[in-house]
Amino acid sequence: MAQESRDSKWEGKAIAEVRSATADQVWPLIEDFCSLEKWYPGVDACQQVKGVYGEPGLIRYITTTVPAPPPPDAADQTPATVVKWCYETLLSIDPVQRRLSYQITENNLGVGFYVAEWTVLENKDGDGAGGCRIEWRFTADPVEDQTFEGFCGYLQSSLKGIAERMEKALQAATNN
Repeated sequence: MAQESRDSKWEGKAIAEVRSATADQVWPLIEDFCSLEKWYPGVDACQQVKGVYGEPGLIRYITTTVPAPPPPDAADQTPATVVKWCYETLLSIDPVQRRLSYQITENNLGVGFYVAEWTVLENKDGDGAGGCRIEWRFTADPVEDQTFEGFCGYLQSSLKGIAERMEKALQAATNN
């Protein structure tokens, strides 16, 4: 579900299922705000730079390495890379509701205003038999060099990769 609002803010939501784990099993993985490199495909590093672990005001620094676009007249066709980075501040965290929110405060990603909320919800009747789902809601300014649909698709595929990695880690921990 996504929409582009009239005041040019983007609002959207990505959802991913974790079928073999309960919300109570998945929440600690989400709640660990500075462990994103374990779960987010393509994230090289995520580290705490300021604040108290698990409390609003905590700031994390995230990096990822991506291919750099070649200069139009480059004779050298050697693939180059560029490091993309951002600082994100934890705005709220609620372990009872299994929800956290954060804001991108500085970055070289082409992102202006961006606030997101992650929630982990039980499927079915709350008994965990149907697994759980992760919801990622966001409000953002339009992103440089992105369409709204492309940005929403990127978040959806990223969340699917996060959910798959979490599910595999939880299954491996159960089997040990």
